[in-house]
Parts: sequence; C-alpha cells; structure tokens
Amino acid sequence: MDLTQLVAKPQLVKLILDDEETINSYNEPIEFYTYDRQPLDTFLKLSNSLGVDQTASIETLKTLVLDKDGNPVMNDDTTLPIRIMIRVMAKVMDLLGK
Repeated sequence: MDLTQLVAKPQLVKLILDDEETINSYNEPIEFYTYDRQPLDTFLKLSNSLGVDQTASIETLKTLVLDKDGNPVMNDDTTLPIRIMIRVMAKVMDLLGK
C-alpha cells in the first residue's frame, strides 16, 4: 500500500460516554466531539503530561474536546466535572491511539 492512501483531512467525530457510572450519574449518555486525527505533537503532549503535569493535560484536552460545531467545550472560565474529564480524556486517547 502506498502511504499516500492513508492521508486524509481530519474529520469531526462524535464520541459517547455511555459507561455504567456515567449513565447512573447523569441518566443518559454524554456526547462530545473531537477530530479523528491530530498532529502527533498534540497526542504526545497529552500522553506525556498525564500524571505528570495536570495543567498541561487540561490545556491540551481543551483543544480536543469540542461541540458539534467543532468549538471547544472548555475555556479559561469553564471546565468539566473531574470524573467526566477523566472519562473524556480516556475516550480521546483511545481514539487517537488507534
């Protein structure tokens, strides 16, 4: 296979948190969006900062967690509940790691 066959523009994809704990806490799945492809440096920033630099992890995550129009969900004034943020981070890392 020619490597050029794997090149594509990033697509906005919906991710769903539908684990038992999320459903029990919020009575429904939680949806958010991200791009299916990210620059390698973004992925590395997030993976390298996990458990080491929480501020860097959150700042990187802010650029990855989007609404249906591709706009960031979090900003300097807003954030997600920590339990949801951890699940969101895991879901994004799982997608990007594939």
